[in-house]
Amino acid sequence: MRDCPTDETAVLARASRGQRVVKLQEAYCSLLESSTILHPALTIRMSPTLSLASPHVRAIVLLCCSNVFMTFAWYAHLKNLSDRPWWVAALASWGIALFEYLLQVPANRTGYTVMSLSQLKILQEAITLTVFVPFAIFYMKQPPRLDYVWAALCILGAVYFVFRK
Repeated sequence: MRDCPTDETAVLARASRGQRVVKLQEAYCSLLESSTILHPALTIRMSPTLSLASPHVRAIVLLCCSNVFMTFAWYAHLKNLSDRPWWVAALASWGIALFEYLLQVPANRTGYTVMSLSQLKILQEAITLTVFVPFAIFYMKQPPRLDYVWAALCILGAVYFVFRK
């Protein structure tokens, strides 16, 4: 990686190259100097160490964990309890969903302190898809499909538009 140019080298670069390259280089340097981590369209200002003390990180981790429970609550009965009456599956799902809510409610409360409601919702949907695809492929033994990639790109587009400044 190249070092950030000094003001003098930036002026020379503007003279010898197009403005576009210089603007990219300046953006890169300001990114390095500000300790900002970029996640697809999601900008999070972090301290030098990544920790659960950050409300962003805590919300994301809790949402990931809650989504694992919710995915199992919603879909695992299709594999494990398909021979049982629907109300048995509903009761089992509610039992699993309780643990999901014990994680999801604190995640949303924490996330809402640093994100808007729409950002929180779209982030949750992106996490849901991230959890669901491996669940569908590895647990439910569904064949991988190219449609999962297209759906993921649509969700990433939503994340971009909701988190852009």
